[in-house]
Amino acid sequence: MYRAPLKDLQFVIHELLDESAVQACPAFADYSPELADAILGEAAKFAENVLDPLYKSADREGARWTPEGVVTPQGFKAAYKQFTEGGWSGLRAPQDHGGQGAPSFIGTAVEELWSASNLSFKLCPMLTQSAVEALEHFGTERQKALFLTRMASGEWTGTMNLTEPQAGSDLGAVRTRAVVEGDHYRLFGQKIFITYGEHDLAPNIIHLVLARVDGAPPGVKGISMFIVPKILANDDGSLGERNDVQCISIEHKLGIHGSPTCVMAYGQRQGATAYLVGEAGRGLEYMFVMMNAARLSVGLEGYAIADRAYQQAAEWARTRVQGKPPGVAPPAPIIHHPDVKRMLLAMRSQVEALRAVALYAAFQLDLGGKHPDEAVRIAAKARGELLIPVVKACSTEAGIELASLGVQVHGGMGFIEETGAAQPYRDVRITTIYEGTTGIQANDFIGRKIARDRGAALTALLVDARRELNAADANDRAVQTSRQAALEALDVLEHAARHVLGAYAQAPERALAVAVPLLRLAGHALGGWMLAKSAAIAAGKLADGATDTDFLRGKLGAARFYATHVLPQVAALSRVVIDGDDSVLETDATIV
Repeated sequence: MYRAPLKDLQFVIHELLDESAVQACPAFADYSPELADAILGEAAKFAENVLDPLYKSADREGARWTPEGVVTPQGFKAAYKQFTEGGWSGLRAPQDHGGQGAPSFIGTAVEELWSASNLSFKLCPMLTQSAVEALEHFGTERQKALFLTRMASGEWTGTMNLTEPQAGSDLGAVRTRAVVEGDHYRLFGQKIFITYGEHDLAPNIIHLVLARVDGAPPGVKGISMFIVPKILANDDGSLGERNDVQCISIEHKLGIHGSPTCVMAYGQRQGATAYLVGEAGRGLEYMFVMMNAARLSVGLEGYAIADRAYQQAAEWARTRVQGKPPGVAPPAPIIHHPDVKRMLLAMRSQVEALRAVALYAAFQLDLGGKHPDEAVRIAAKARGELLIPVVKACSTEAGIELASLGVQVHGGMGFIEETGAAQPYRDVRITTIYEGTTGIQANDFIGRKIARDRGAALTALLVDARRELNAADANDRAVQTSRQAALEALDVLEHAARHVLGAYAQAPERALAVAVPLLRLAGHALGGWMLAKSAAIAAGKLADGATDTDFLRGKLGAARFYATHVLPQVAALSRVVIDGDDSVLETDATIV
């Protein structure tokens, strides 16, 4: 049974983030710590009482394709109705279009609860939110009034349609055609891997589709973005006739069985009616706004599912009696075995580190979009964008490793579906792939984030991180250990990043051969910074007589473990970054 980690979410938001900076943004003038706690509290109730009870049954039942449409698992329709009636669809949507305009870092915290309690369900509103963001930036006023408002309320849902059978991550190979017809277009083509491309949760689905206008140049410069409704809408928002778009099948997958992954056919008859978003030829640019929002959301899925796996593994370890743990009178539960305790600490400490980095990234995006000071906006936007690939890749890679540890804690029973330990492992496996694989995130981190400004945004982040760590009171042993290890890891990150920058300038393939190790190094180092800060704060509160001693002692223990078990990996990854390119590039691809 999943329990929302409210204490840790509140700790990150109220102690690690500068809430006063958010309150300085006119768009967030109504924000307060009390409001944040109220939102998280209600979200926790929904996650625990509505979504979690459907977690296992949805996995067993799965989504089902029929000629009339896709049927979602039992209970999903009722849950979605409660979701929209509770206003959750519009939590981050613009107030001008019926949303609540909450900061992204609050939305990110809430999304973690949806992801951990029922990832299959969460994927539908996640993609709708991403589509809302794209239309908010680039849609016409009419498109916003007709589509965005209804998507913000959850009355209609949204998707993103990129991938085609011959074009996986290579969007320049997209072939879906758009033929102009008066004030709109007709689309012809097929898209695959479309999450919630068809379902029975809402009466209409608004697809954002990448396609190529007839006569457009080849490659990414010829791609445009279109709105393609499942049901055509009249000017007053009422539903008209069915558009020429069909889900012709759904995939049979390793995990997330309750979420339909659809093959979509556009224009099997007269062509699907479509409306151009923004300017022709700028579709990929527009889609990146949607993709960046989705990448942050997918990143948090990694550590959210890892947290679910941790909770289940910890509960199992507290009750399962096996063997004779040293120093404890038998019979004793397996949590007293040193190696079991090690695995649980690995899970807990990394979840807490990844959560803190993700919420910090979302917080920077809030400041980058809404702060009244232009200099603050520019710096925060650069920092938030720098962190997006770190959050997406490192959280999801760790999510797989930690969910695997959850199975390991269960022993042989973890391999049996009835215990439930396998489902998080199966569900989280896709997260390193969709919305851009780990390799794509690493290439983005180097090429678009570090090389673009010659490391300026990363350097500024490292300066701030070191300043905060050096200012921390380090009387406590755990604080001393975690601070010193974090400072050393940040130095290693800076050295490795400078090496890669030099390599990228001379021969980009040398940098790209070690891009993933650099990205994971960054994730570990930045997580160490966050946990060392957390330890200093926790120690200070304990010294001041705080009553929540178990929680605060847990923060100290997690930080100390991370410093001694996770951060040593930074040195190994640095050796790979510095010396590992030749062994990749000099091996003939025909013999790999």
